[in-house]
Amino acid sequence: AVSSSPTSVPQPPPTAAAQQLDELLADLGHMQSELSGQGAGVPAEPSLDNMLGSLTRDLQELGITATPAGVCAGCRKPIAGKVLTALGKTWHPQHFTCARCGQGLHGQPFFEQGGRAFCEEDYHQAFSPRCAYCAGSIREKVLTALDQTWHPEHFFCAHCGKVFGDEGFLERNGKPYCRQDFLATFAPKCQGCERPVTDNYLSALQGVWHPQCFVCTECLSGFSGGSFFELEGRPYCELHFHQRQGTICHGCGRPVTGRCVTAAGRKYHPEHFVCTYCLGRLQKGTFRERGDKMYCQACHDKLFL
Repeated sequence: AVSSSPTSVPQPPPTAAAQQLDELLADLGHMQSELSGQGAGVPAEPSLDNMLGSLTRDLQELGITATPAGVCAGCRKPIAGKVLTALGKTWHPQHFTCARCGQGLHGQPFFEQGGRAFCEEDYHQAFSPRCAYCAGSIREKVLTALDQTWHPEHFFCAHCGKVFGDEGFLERNGKPYCRQDFLATFAPKCQGCERPVTDNYLSALQGVWHPQCFVCTECLSGFSGGSFFELEGRPYCELHFHQRQGTICHGCGRPVTGRCVTAAGRKYHPEHFVCTYCLGRLQKGTFRERGDKMYCQACHDKLFL
């Protein structure tokens, strides 16, 4: 026998309905993402949000519910469809943007700072260290020196521009210098050779000297006795000092340091002021000059008269 009572159409189980709703919402969410990216003249997002809200309410009245994928950290609305997880939160893909310029970061590299996401350019502009030379942001290798940060290729000698190698650098007035330029610019100069003095030195005549450069200006011999003579700011041995001063004995060729006899524009030790012929000591006013030689009166008369 065939029953004449009406037979109801079987309904799909709730789990299947929920699955169909999730798929539908996912498609609508995808449509919303595409429309918001087209820049159409009408605001697509509120219309789609209304559609999703209306659809959800209609299904709930039929006893069908679907669990949202999460709440968007950007717009604070439930996420239906595609969900993006970043920074420990969930987002509509179109709402995950740079906190500074608003550029979309979905599928793009981003940087996190203080719980916020930034595109690469804005992150470096806002948070990367600055080079002390060019003031640009340092995005890769950073070199720290003189209490500042530098691009490695911008940390070079302030004088010659050479990048520092294993020998390092020397600092003066907050600027780095290679050893050669530092010494040439700031080290005291030897009064003899005018090259920098860096280790052993002598201090004399209001200057510094390499020990090997402190010699007689005339003969370049060292001062073995430890004493020297100064003339016009330069050191001389005793002999050449007296030569410059014109105080060399015409008789013996040695310096005259004590009593001196001056005759015919020349100087003599008193004991060396003698007659060229008899070697007797001469007295001023009682000698005769002949051919650059001195004679006593008797010898001069005997030889030349």
